[in-house]
Amino acid sequence: MTAVRRAAPVIVAALLLLACAGRAGATGYRYWSFWERTGGHWTYATQGPASVRPDDGAVQGFRFTVGADAADAGRPRGTADFDTICADTPAKSGAKRVALVLDFGTPADAPSGETPPGGRTVCARVPSDASTADALAAVAGPLRYDTNALLCAIAGYPHKGCGEQVSTDHEPTTATAEPDSSGSGSGPSLGLPIGAGVVALLAGAAIWQSRRRRDASG
Repeated sequence: MTAVRRAAPVIVAALLLLACAGRAGATGYRYWSFWERTGGHWTYATQGPASVRPDDGAVQGFRFTVGADAADAGRPRGTADFDTICADTPAKSGAKRVALVLDFGTPADAPSGETPPGGRTVCARVPSDASTADALAAVAGPLRYDTNALLCAIAGYPHKGCGEQVSTDHEPTTATAEPDSSGSGSGPSLGLPIGAGVVALLAGAAIWQSRRRRDASG
């Protein structure tokens, strides 16, 4: 409950920011979107990675993107098959394996002066009660968070900026325009706002960091 209370001001601030953004016109956010692989399809996550505790064999994805809502958010590209990604990581008692697909986005979505690295896949073997955020921290550092505990960078990308508002006057990179190398896949649910994802990321990350501080002090 304490962690939730600590997260509350962050959530309120995010909601106020989103309300202002809704009146601003053709604007969106540059941010790391979070996805879950279910039934061979990518689904836009409705919880932050610090709140999700995937099972052994799960596939989770992150895509650096720019969009005004989930329909504009490009889904992760590349291999999204657990058996392929975790082929060299055997199961271990007391641990689970989570396949992560990291898509650093396109040059058009990159912050000024930065070039996105090539996409990668990695298998994280973490404790059985670990969250997706824990799995990400184990294999894709350095991570960068802002003062509100929002995930800003994975593997050091981008070097600066965090969830900033940007113009979406340029042609958006939509989920429906991108092929899925596995031969199946779908974009995020239409109408699901990016705002919900941003709030979930903020709240989940705040709770996660609060727990980490409590564990460290204990």
